[in-house]
Amino acid sequence: MTQTAAIPLAAVKHGEVFTKRWVVELILDMVGYTLDRDLSSLQAVEPACGRGAFLLPLTERLSASAREQGKTLSDLADSVRAFDLLPENVDVSRELVRHALVQDGWDKEEAATLAEKWVSQGDYLLGTGETASADVVVGNPPYIRLEDVPAGRMAAYRSVCPTMTGRADIYVGFIERGLRALKPGGSLGFIVADRWMRNQYGRNLRELIAAKFSVDASVQMHDVDAFEDQVAAYPAISVIRRGQQGSAVVANTTKVFGQKDAHNFSTWYRTGQEDAVANDRWEAGRLPHWFEGGDLWPSGSPALLAMIEELNEKFVLLEESAPQTRIGIGVATGADAVFVAKDPPVEQDRLLPLSMTADTRTGELVWSGHLLVNPWDENGNLVQLQDWPKLAAYLRKNRAALEGRSVARRHPSAWYRTIDKVAPSLAGRPKLLFPDMKLASRPVLDQGGLYPHHNLYYVTSEGWDLRVLGGLLFSRVVEATIGAYCVKMRGGTLRFQAQYLRRVRVPRPESISTKDAEELSLAFENRDSEAATRAAVRAYGLSPNHEKWLTGPAFRGL
Repeated sequence: MTQTAAIPLAAVKHGEVFTKRWVVELILDMVGYTLDRDLSSLQAVEPACGRGAFLLPLTERLSASAREQGKTLSDLADSVRAFDLLPENVDVSRELVRHALVQDGWDKEEAATLAEKWVSQGDYLLGTGETASADVVVGNPPYIRLEDVPAGRMAAYRSVCPTMTGRADIYVGFIERGLRALKPGGSLGFIVADRWMRNQYGRNLRELIAAKFSVDASVQMHDVDAFEDQVAAYPAISVIRRGQQGSAVVANTTKVFGQKDAHNFSTWYRTGQEDAVANDRWEAGRLPHWFEGGDLWPSGSPALLAMIEELNEKFVLLEESAPQTRIGIGVATGADAVFVAKDPPVEQDRLLPLSMTADTRTGELVWSGHLLVNPWDENGNLVQLQDWPKLAAYLRKNRAALEGRSVARRHPSAWYRTIDKVAPSLAGRPKLLFPDMKLASRPVLDQGGLYPHHNLYYVTSEGWDLRVLGGLLFSRVVEATIGAYCVKMRGGTLRFQAQYLRRVRVPRPESISTKDAEELSLAFENRDSEAATRAAVRAYGLSPNHEKWLTGPAFRGL
């Protein structure tokens, strides 16, 4: 039966989100915990069993297999290991296991004994004596930011889970510990937020997986009603095997994906069919290999990831494409109310015209008149306030607000600094500007004269005609790349941050024909995405099928 109990307050505090039965069945199918095998010969691990969403279907499958194989309950003593931190969850899970076994005709006392042996109270991340003995590890680990964990426990987690770096969610640790528990050939199947594939805090985990494991499948389920409660979790099913990397299944689902679709996908997946599948509910395909190393891993449709693979193989990264091509972010001040103004009473030499996100909304850069109060000299040193009496008066008037910032507390003598240093020469350089959040790739040209604010990312280059480069970056080829690598916001909004722009591949400017360069430049000036895409497809040497997909009505949904 599906677990529908309301989540208690303690569960919420521990990051519990319960998974629907049909999703659990799909994951069990994908890791090979199926009735065509002798499941009593396998060891299954559930690291955070909650109220039995995974444990109940797993028990039912194991019981049926044991009957088929002529095994007794005593033969199953080491077949399951389940853990949970909350004693009430342990009690519920044990009762579910006991009841399922009794319902299948097993002795009540033996069933109770087995349930108690299988399900233990404890913190899986801090468990001792873990060995590589598991054939399958399955579950939906807790969703809790590491910084929300008490300091002592957080330190302990970091000690035993070296991949859990930065501002990671603790599910990163569950993935690591689960993988390390696998025996050769064993598989982990988790439904978990896929942020770790595309965030800095997932780098060490990605490196571990690339070195020792195989990503066998990634099924994006961002819009699927996969949980018993509505949560904004951006979930994906990841199936990872201890062994050499082979081909990888990539699947995308839509919000109408449900139980019947899961069955159809499971059949396609398990029978090893090579032909890609695409319909209005799900699409799937097989890549010849997965992405290597700790760099960001893209996500998306099979068609998109196949294109990304082709671009990665044939073209250079944007910053490597031409001399002095650089990606950066505008200045963060920590106190915009002080440092950003339209007519601050300071010396003119201490002011820089500042471009804001709102200045780019029309597709052309229209300066709103904002100015940056600049406390830095040309060499990157803070100016001496005695040399600038108006600046000194203005900053001292606002000293209380400036000294309250963390950057000022770390540098008391530099209380009037901005968070970022300012390089005034940047204002005079031509640059392409990207607002941080946008539904589509829409760079705007600053021909020189403005300094970017911190919600704007920029590209400068000595080797590119920025209008030609702007046309490439305006195209759906680049938009699709950003969409594959970035962490999307609700509504499909993309993030044009430096870490994602640095994943963009482009042809070198000298390899682009005069005709294509002219069309890219014209498309950029006309803000014509389709024309930019057609010219970019030629510049990249992509196939007509790619052009049809990129310019077709289905592009936005993929």
